[in-house]
Amino acid sequence: MFNLFRRLFGKPQAASKSDADDAAEEAWQNEKEKLLEEMLGPMHRMVMHAIIPYAIGGGLDLYYYPNHLEGVGIATQELTHAGPTGSNNDHFDAYELVIFTRHALDLEQAKDDSTPIGRAHQTMNAILNVVAPYSEQATLNPYETCEFPADMESVGGKCLIFDSYGQQETNGKRFGLLLLIEVFRSEMEFAREHGGASLLAKLKSAGAYPYSDLDREPVV
Repeated sequence: MFNLFRRLFGKPQAASKSDADDAAEEAWQNEKEKLLEEMLGPMHRMVMHAIIPYAIGGGLDLYYYPNHLEGVGIATQELTHAGPTGSNNDHFDAYELVIFTRHALDLEQAKDDSTPIGRAHQTMNAILNVVAPYSEQATLNPYETCEFPADMESVGGKCLIFDSYGQQETNGKRFGLLLLIEVFRSEMEFAREHGGASLLAKLKSAGAYPYSDLDREPVV
């Protein structure tokens, strides 16, 4: 599925906007923050901003949600735009990405990959920054799996499954979250043989859902 990454990794440059476009975009971003908090709980007051903005080819800003589940969820807020438009699939007219770890949020330790949260944060950041631009050019649906090419920096050989994680209606359109879960290769192969829903059910039964931490035993 991800053999196209090398061709599709680049992002289109942001088009110039009128004042009306800017106002509509600002209104949508404010609304989206509220929708995300309805699904994920209150957002952490700190945001990890990319040095180079995502819209012009840089990295994602990372938004933290530590009040929803044990640990923390990291979500994107830059994949959908006024309308809303942007990343979409068969379930959502527009969506953002979210990924979870059980490790408690500590933004200082998150910068240190010798700590558990630091290693988890590094992995989640890398996964989000690869999937995000791809999601703008391909249809990624819940229950599907993917495997990164072995030679990809930071994420080579990692396996994922997708799921829907909350949905809100806004202006007659379905806005939601696409959940990314890192899984073991044996789990990905099981999902490809028996269906993604079967693997997700096993992850939930084992208490591993919706986390991407692999410091556990495979469920298959």
